[in-house]
Amino acid sequence: MASPSPRTIHVVVFPFMSKGHTIPIFDLTRFLLCRKICITIFTTPANRPFFSNSLSDTNINIIEIPFPQNIQGVPPGVESTDKLPSMSLFATFANATKLMKPHFEKALESLPLVTFMITDGFLGWTLDSANKFGIPRLVYFGMNAFSRILTISAASLLRTEVSDDELFEVPDFPWIKITRNDFDLPFRDREPKGPLFDFVKEQSMATSKSYGLLVNSFYELESVYVNCCNRISSPKSWCIGPLCAFHEPAKEQQGVSEKPSYIKWLDGMLEQGKQVLYVAFGTQAELSPEQFKEIKIGLEKSQVNFLWVVRRTIDETEDEFENRVKNRGLVVTEWVDQREILSHRSVEGFLSHCGWNSVIESICAKVPILAWPMMADQHLNARMVVEVIKIGVRVETCDGSARGFVKWEGLEKSAKELMEGDKGKEARKKVMEIGEAAINAVKEGGSSWQTLNELIVELTESKSV
Repeated sequence: MASPSPRTIHVVVFPFMSKGHTIPIFDLTRFLLCRKICITIFTTPANRPFFSNSLSDTNINIIEIPFPQNIQGVPPGVESTDKLPSMSLFATFANATKLMKPHFEKALESLPLVTFMITDGFLGWTLDSANKFGIPRLVYFGMNAFSRILTISAASLLRTEVSDDELFEVPDFPWIKITRNDFDLPFRDREPKGPLFDFVKEQSMATSKSYGLLVNSFYELESVYVNCCNRISSPKSWCIGPLCAFHEPAKEQQGVSEKPSYIKWLDGMLEQGKQVLYVAFGTQAELSPEQFKEIKIGLEKSQVNFLWVVRRTIDETEDEFENRVKNRGLVVTEWVDQREILSHRSVEGFLSHCGWNSVIESICAKVPILAWPMMADQHLNARMVVEVIKIGVRVETCDGSARGFVKWEGLEKSAKELMEGDKGKEARKKVMEIGEAAINAVKEGGSSWQTLNELIVELTESKSV
């Protein structure tokens, strides 16, 4: 590697090929840029336009390396999990990224000296590359400390005969009760196995051997869980978020370009003094046609004003529904700026799948959550939202179980409770308090600001030695 200029800190960043993993990393790079750090970020050809557009106002060096071709089951040209035909292909897709290693290392050879690298937790193979070049590796997982430590603490109980929906106390946290169904397959199985389990186990091992774990959260929110993580697991967790609070939605273009139609619609609702429920389940949720139908009926019957972002497929929405609700509901099928929607003054609730990005964005916008978890760590996040930090209400399932079907009556009741009921008012008050603390954490002198400074100093001093 070439020698850098004196005192230059150069960081290599490599996000996983998924918008939910990439967008927080973009925010992190801006957090680093304000410290005069040079950044090189890696991506693939199909993802390059998104990177170039998102980082166009920075001097970040973008390097693209080829994504593997001819992956069984993955259509040609698909280089992001958002475009996969089914999330059942996730393990196949993620494992294929290992074939990028020679290209990554060849690019590293041509770069100025790298102080440290930040790579996604799903790119565990980058640890070998980091070790080969003597570079400390920091891991970024889109998971909070709460869900991480509960997964670790509950692992032994999931191997017992506890039934799927039987509540049990979490070791180390007796005030928290969860069920087997709060975990995804295959992890809730008594003897988990399969390609996904093997992949996650492999990534966890690589993480444990890395220098540190970056957490998109703030210490004041999760101090008990962060401390426990650092006591019983490796590597050390560093809370440096919420990253979305550092980079607010760009507004500099608004005077030049046209507002999106959905923002104009929200403006109109605000002028009428109407509150809006924002409805979005992320880019990877897979809803059955039956469940989709119940959502439509529930939103219509609730009489709540709503903006619903959907991944439309054939026959999932129809003109009759949109016409019936047109005076108080908007269905959007285009990509939206979620942060801009949540920060709009008309939005007073968020029906969410409880992906951690969505939860932390809702906290920063001070919007209470109607929790409807579907996959991955979302059920644990929902427990945190509703039962621990109390900034939301849980969607009512027809049988009361964690993964039960949601009938329209349950959605109607839950939506009304969040937007008009006492529980909604309590959640709204609580999220205002926590949201203020979140914003303060990334300000100069805040806990996350200081933590990132301490980490950089530690890394640069160890690199000097």
